[in-house]
Amino acid sequence: MSTQISTQYARPSNTRFVSLVSGVAAIGGFLFGYDQGVISGAIGFLQTQFHMDSSLEGFVSASIPLGAMLGVLIAGFLSDRLGRKPVLLLAGLLFVASSLGAGAANSVAVLVIARIVGGIGIGVASMLSPLYISEISPASIRGRLVGTNQLGVVLGIFIVYIVNAVIANVHTHAWDQAYGWRWMFGVGAIPGIIFFILLFWVPESPRYLLKQGHEARALAVLEKINGAVVAQAELAQITTSLREESEVNGLWRELMRRGIRVALLVAVVLAAMQQFTGTSAVAYYAPIIFKQGGAGDNAALIETVLIGAIKVIFTIVLMLLVDRVGRRRLLLIGASMMAIFLIILGVSFEAATVSIGVVLAFILLHTVAFELSWGGGVWIVISEIFPTRIRGRAMAIGSFVLWGATYLVTQFFPVMMSHLGASITFWVFALMCIIMFLFTLRFVPETKGKSLEQIQRDWTGEKGESQSV
Repeated sequence: MSTQISTQYARPSNTRFVSLVSGVAAIGGFLFGYDQGVISGAIGFLQTQFHMDSSLEGFVSASIPLGAMLGVLIAGFLSDRLGRKPVLLLAGLLFVASSLGAGAANSVAVLVIARIVGGIGIGVASMLSPLYISEISPASIRGRLVGTNQLGVVLGIFIVYIVNAVIANVHTHAWDQAYGWRWMFGVGAIPGIIFFILLFWVPESPRYLLKQGHEARALAVLEKINGAVVAQAELAQITTSLREESEVNGLWRELMRRGIRVALLVAVVLAAMQQFTGTSAVAYYAPIIFKQGGAGDNAALIETVLIGAIKVIFTIVLMLLVDRVGRRRLLLIGASMMAIFLIILGVSFEAATVSIGVVLAFILLHTVAFELSWGGGVWIVISEIFPTRIRGRAMAIGSFVLWGATYLVTQFFPVMMSHLGASITFWVFALMCIIMFLFTLRFVPETKGKSLEQIQRDWTGEKGESQSV
């Protein structure tokens, strides 16, 4: 019992070290956000440049999640065999290649290929950055540190919104049409290069090192995080957990173990539902939504910057709350609030005259609710709930579903807006939020303050009816 208490609740002796390492890993989230958000400023120019209809427009935007679906599978397989760090390095190179390729594109085909390459990088980073941070973080502040990845995502979105707005307002519309969108994509190579270089100073995950039998290296990393005494206790706890896991052979046999299969269900459903909140639709198409509400081109881009600022502010609030309030409670509050705001947003578009002020207000409120809950909360939960031996591959399954849902939303949102109208589109997302609330209430446990090994024992132990699926 004393070992469990010391490893779960002791404050890290080197918070600065673990925070810096988590910050570097979270740059992967920044690149994820930049590549996800850059299309919002470029899509209007791309429509004219390449004469795209709504279906082709949706496919160009959705090429990122298509690539990400492949990326998470690559990341899950490679990270459990080669380590977390080498695969994150690969993600950095893919980001650079994608940014330069999209900026130089002279056809839709080249643009889509470059975006798919970037999507692979995003898939790798979106899964491995929170996984790596989760494995290196002390339990007492793990939620906050994994939240730095989501902070990186929203900072990337915020920065790219600013970049888009600045580029679109510096020159003439004709220049923007010919060159502006190229610069929007190309600037993304800079953080990709920075991410790649800084990763050389980041240690490998201690849990992965132990899984590979490198006990001395794993202990050295744990001592940097928690000090010698707690590191020894945590080393023993992880070793025991890995020994128990080794008695089960095969990924699917492990996933079908009693309790662990419930963890898989939770990961898959939370991943899909995160995107059915409509957040990706807002991120990709915010300027278009605002223009439907009556804003001009430049005003729509500036209002989109405001969304980015709100994302940053309330992701920081999430980081401060998640280890105190808990993951489950925030997910429940967020789902209910988003449902209310989406219903009101649909009613606003149903009115004879749409007020841009009302549209902006409720999109901002929806964004606040999302970032305080499902934005970072889903990634935190998914990164915590699987055994170490299969964590990379198992998390890849949840991430694959998330990006599949992102693809569906991104591909069909412009079609839905065109054929169903804004009101019904937002009401569909509101219904999804209600379903999210009910699922979370029934199946999602609280994981705050627990070590990863304790969470695994909770899943496989006798915990009541909801764990006996």
